[in-house]
Amino acid sequence: MKRSLISLVIASALLAATPALLFAQDAAPAAAAAAAKMQGSPSQLVLDNSQRVLTTLEKRRDEFTKNRGALRAFINSEFNTMFDRDYAARQVLGRHGRGASDADVKLFADALADNLMQRYGSSLLDFNTKLRVRVKSETPLPRGIGVKVSSEMLRQGGEPIPVDYLMRRSGSQWKVFDVMVEGVSFVQTFRQQFDNELTNKSIRQVATELRSGQLNTDASTQ
Repeated sequence: MKRSLISLVIASALLAATPALLFAQDAAPAAAAAAAKMQGSPSQLVLDNSQRVLTTLEKRRDEFTKNRGALRAFINSEFNTMFDRDYAARQVLGRHGRGASDADVKLFADALADNLMQRYGSSLLDFNTKLRVRVKSETPLPRGIGVKVSSEMLRQGGEPIPVDYLMRRSGSQWKVFDVMVEGVSFVQTFRQQFDNELTNKSIRQVATELRSGQLNTDASTQ
């Protein structure tokens, strides 16, 4: 996966950010219904939040360029809010995650996300914030695990970039667990990359090496 594609995966994940929570379970039924209606479908969430993130990147570009700590804080906040790290990590682990403890999965999930942000987060400064997002369809995933929101990033002077978001309910929020850019899956890419490491090492060992930088997400994969 090329660096530009990795950057698009990160940016695409941020565009699907869903920071608004539903009302607490003890809220009045009418209020809860109003909140659900306001939040709308996963497709609407992708559209509504894309402009907010793109606007923030453009508005704070000079600040982020000078202060990489502020950029990391912004990226981490958005990514943590909308990305289902643990569920995505189990998908990346695949067969290696069968029977793994929640603690080990979380350790791997956090190490993978942090490594990804550190290596490619700053490349978002080069991201074209003049893009527009168009949702094409929303379809249910097999076994009722969630939905796929198919969209396109529209750019001037270039072909649309197809982006699919795989989303599931996590508590009171819709969260993304996989992003497919031009048919390339975030989950599948890293499942292939880490298969050999996980065959020969424990999940905890691989997570430790990711955290220390001994092992890195590979931009050349696929």
